[in-house]
Amino acid sequence: MKKFISVCFLLCILFIQHTALAETVYFNLQSLKYHKLNCAYAKKCTKNCVKIEKQEAKSKGGVPCKVCGG
Repeated sequence: MKKFISVCFLLCILFIQHTALAETVYFNLQSLKYHKLNCAYAKKCTKNCVKIEKQEAKSKGGVPCKVCGG
């Protein structure tokens, strides 16, 4: 029983770490730059920006914004 509780606890910790690492950003499909959601440039971007996970933006060739660091 103790092993079962330990495994459940470990799985919960791993799940929490995974969700903490998943960060949503605004990704500009034209410039391939990604911005934090509160970045001034993200707020100005309306036409070519989509809201996606940071890892996905990186996998599509995205580079971080020089102002907010993505």
